[in-house]
Amino acid sequence: MFSMRRRDFVALLGGAAASLPLAALAQQAKMARIGFLGLVSASSQRNPVAALRAGLRDLGWVEGRNILIEFRWAEGNYERLPALAEELVRLRVDVLVTHGAAGALAAKNASSTVPIVITAVGDMLSLGLVSSLSRPGGNITGSSLFVAEHTAKRLELIKEAIPSLTKVAVLLNPGNAATQFVLSEIEGVAKASNVELRAYEARQPSDFERVFAAMADQHIGALVVHEDTMLNANANALAVFAAARRLPSCGFPEFVRSGGLLAYGINFADMDYRAAAFVDKILKGANPGDLPVERSTKFNVIVNLQTAKALGITLPTSILLRADEVIE
Repeated sequence: MFSMRRRDFVALLGGAAASLPLAALAQQAKMARIGFLGLVSASSQRNPVAALRAGLRDLGWVEGRNILIEFRWAEGNYERLPALAEELVRLRVDVLVTHGAAGALAAKNASSTVPIVITAVGDMLSLGLVSSLSRPGGNITGSSLFVAEHTAKRLELIKEAIPSLTKVAVLLNPGNAATQFVLSEIEGVAKASNVELRAYEARQPSDFERVFAAMADQHIGALVVHEDTMLNANANALAVFAAARRLPSCGFPEFVRSGGLLAYGINFADMDYRAAAFVDKILKGANPGDLPVERSTKFNVIVNLQTAKALGITLPTSILLRADEVIE
């Protein structure tokens, strides 16, 4: 009796499946899985994730309909990234999306076959992520910004704003593989500008108080902040520490909007939105090794006049005229 009912039940299921529209069945079969390896927290990465989702939607990829996104977050602890990347690979994701040098290297080490799309990473060639920007050649592609040059430009900008500067700090995250290239580039600019450069390191926000106290003890005249996901995610805290120590500063856009003095940076939301185009092409059969790496070419200068007034600094007209955004 039980076996008859079971056969009837199976037959019923088969009939129900057969009655589904072919388009619905095809859609179910095409559900793609994207792995997202985040360096910090979901809350601090809301905007980048929203930009990625918007880009995917504009290309016809909607969560729950034809894609699933598996998120893994390192919560600012870069040492967790290798294990999280391996976990996503074990889930057999169709594409792994990540950002920053630490995320890129963790993803690369986790798999040489799963397609990887990277955003906001420094020089991919120097980091050994690709063999060529025009033809990456492996399983990695995405967008790149040349962080070393980027950070050096910030030193040039703060020196232009305050020509009398003689001692400047650069804040770095030693867990970021791009740090060595940044130091090499910025030291050359410091020497050419007759500025004594001192490097300070912070792996976690809990390091900030110690680092800023050391800057005060060593009579640092201004601060340059390196482009790093952990530092970016803590823009407000960094701005508060800089204000408390009355340190003129130059960093990334969110830092100056939180109270820093100057910013020289790029539109990261645009890079995250563009990442969706790489994902779309890969899901449609493209080989990541054939997709040229995009390099960010649009840089913005942002000035916070409120902070300048609080610090008693009159910014030169040359900087004000170049500013893409002025906070008053």
